[in-house]
Amino acid sequence: MKQGIHPDYHKVVYMDTNSGFKFLSGSTQKSNETTEWEDGNTYPLIKIEISSDTHPFYTGRQKFADRDGRAERFKKKYNM
Repeated sequence: MKQGIHPDYHKVVYMDTNSGFKFLSGSTQKSNETTEWEDGNTYPLIKIEISSDTHPFYTGRQKFADRDGRAERFKKKYNM
């Protein structure tokens, strides 16, 4: 990789402004605000309007209509 062309990647705390829910993640975003996290360290604080805590349709898991694996689909296709 070339040096000096990539943005600075660091840990930040995201806070949902509707519920106050916070989570720690990595990001290249910068912020003037900081907050102290549960581990005792201070991280930049980025406020967001919607997260998994307040999104009305988020269930926390992905749904699959077809759960059959490759072998099961092959057997079903050729009536085995």
